[in-house]
Amino acid sequence: MGRRTSQGSVSYHAGHAAELRVAADYERRGFSIAHRRWRGAGGEIDLIARNGSGLVFIEVKKSTSFESAAARISQRQIDRICASAAQFLENEPGGQLTNVRFDAALVDGSGAVQIIENAFGHA
Repeated sequence: MGRRTSQGSVSYHAGHAAELRVAADYERRGFSIAHRRWRGAGGEIDLIARNGSGLVFIEVKKSTSFESAAARISQRQIDRICASAAQFLENEPGGQLTNVRFDAALVDGSGAVQIIENAFGHA
């Protein structure tokens, strides 16, 4: 396996492990994971969690530190996630009026998780 392919595989598995850790964190807090890696026209949403009050669209970022993980979320990516979330809501009973939140779940090099609720500023 070439270096690029090997690095890609390591990144994929590290990202998957980070998503599993974040999903478990949300489940411990009473959420159910409705979808993992849901793909809409705008792009992929890492996790979609549901509880009695609505939905949480979660972007998971893993890096060596929380700060570097947060820095990897671009405005373009936020816009694409929001577009995919709007598409997802078309099939919800409340449609666009569904109570939603956009969280950033940051995972550092040790595997610790930091959740930033309403990270994109949308309520």
